[in-house]
Amino acid sequence: MQHIRTFLAIPLSIDLCRAMSRLIEEIQSSGDGIKWIPKDNIHLTLKFLGDVDNVEIPEVCEVAADCAATIEPFNIVVHGTGGLPSGERARVIHAGIQEPTGSLVRLVQSLELGFADMGFKPEPRDYVPHLTIGRTRGGSRRASPEVMEKIGEYADKFFGEMSVDEIRVYASFLDKSGPTYQVMDTIALGE
Repeated sequence: MQHIRTFLAIPLSIDLCRAMSRLIEEIQSSGDGIKWIPKDNIHLTLKFLGDVDNVEIPEVCEVAADCAATIEPFNIVVHGTGGLPSGERARVIHAGIQEPTGSLVRLVQSLELGFADMGFKPEPRDYVPHLTIGRTRGGSRRASPEVMEKIGEYADKFFGEMSVDEIRVYASFLDKSGPTYQVMDTIALGE
């Protein structure tokens, strides 16, 4: 029996990956206390499951497919920057996601219910769609005012939009240089 650190996410388009990479290049500075996310690892997280027994992965993929089948493809807009849980106490630096049809939130709610039925703990907080681009390092409890000032300069910037027509089930492997992700399944929406 082996455990696989597992999460579900929407992969970004190449253009949005480039836009996020440019943003990070523009705002990062040496000694800023932020661990910036490599461009290949930026994604829109839908549900983090944690360590999953490898024999449960087929059922995880089945639940994800059942949920995805109920949602038609939709568009998202990446707009603005900020910090979570708030600008004053930011531990996560992010770019904002807008999706006016509500499809993204419905998808996440469906996944929450489906995985709760499998025994996974529901997320206690409301879903806030965002792209994590950086996190405070180890002992730092919040981003510095200097970092937040730079982030604030992009609070109203439009970074791009994309069509979402699939979700992915990822395995995450942690090592000294950070996590690497492997796609375990790609699931089309609306099928």
